[in-house]
Amino acid sequence: MAGYNSSAMILPAKTALSVQHNVSLKALTTFGVEAIASNYLQIQHSDQLKAIRQDSVLAALPRLILGGGSNLLLTRDLDVLVLHMMNRGISLLGEEDGIRLVQAQAGENWHSFVQWTLEQGWGGLENLSLIPGTVGAAPIQNIGAYGSELSQHFHSLHYFDFEDGEIHDLSRKECEFGYRDSVFKQRLRGRAVIRDVTFALPMKWQPQLGYAELAKELSDIPHPTASEISAAVVAIRSRKLPDPAVIGNAGSFFKNPVVTASVYADLHQRYPELVSYIQADGSYKLAAAWLIDQCGWKGKALGAAGVHDKQALVLINRGGATGAEILALAERIRSDVALRFGVSLESEPVVL
Repeated sequence: MAGYNSSAMILPAKTALSVQHNVSLKALTTFGVEAIASNYLQIQHSDQLKAIRQDSVLAALPRLILGGGSNLLLTRDLDVLVLHMMNRGISLLGEEDGIRLVQAQAGENWHSFVQWTLEQGWGGLENLSLIPGTVGAAPIQNIGAYGSELSQHFHSLHYFDFEDGEIHDLSRKECEFGYRDSVFKQRLRGRAVIRDVTFALPMKWQPQLGYAELAKELSDIPHPTASEISAAVVAIRSRKLPDPAVIGNAGSFFKNPVVTASVYADLHQRYPELVSYIQADGSYKLAAAWLIDQCGWKGKALGAAGVHDKQALVLINRGGATGAEILALAERIRSDVALRFGVSLESEPVVL
């Protein structure tokens, strides 16, 4: 693989660990910016994680868990141990209470896994088609799109805990899912490595077509199948979002901000065309793309870093951009939105 040097340090241990040094992460992250990791290790099974914890040198290093690199912006070289999750495998665990329990290893590509479930005739994850990244990263962010969130069809997962060296399992409730949030971004941050995820797919499937854009895309199909819904989602995303293999990006760079009803009322009075979605608790989720567009950033650029001309939420590497340049663009956008609307935008990707 590009970026690896020819020498590797083989550490004597119960489980051999082949650590590579000074590895380029450019091809391993979807933004495609250059950053060098001082230490890099592919993880195929959890025994390797236990061996790392038992090695005094490796255990002392700060760690970065890497999946598909689609939710990460690197702004510098990293003096860390990068653990690249490469474990693969999908299996049907069984059926219970009207659901199929399907387990996928953390290193599985998310979209490929979704397509695999659809090929078996099992619906449930179709609205989440074409989201970049891996299965193991999906619960951390509680990925969501087109009226669906991962948490709706999540059953449980196993993770390795670097603090106690054990494998633990978590239920949906214990994962503490929120909007683009989970326990892995809170109290388990920095200590947990997800090994596998089990999904609960309904045996009596019902389509989720509440998202207006998706319903419009399928308006000519009276009773769409799960595969047809997936194809529609892929078509929409392909039109709106750049392919990371062609234009470096990490999908939506900002979360849709949530504001109180009183803040919303004030904003709506000043901006009647404000795009928003009322939440169950009475708060309002604002469309960050609309806020950014109103500030004139859609299609604009700062040097080699830019805003996609079809979706203002997407920041792009126009060619040769550094992570610092992309971050500087994000900060300019954040500042302009705060100045005009009094609303703070929060980044979706992890920024290092």
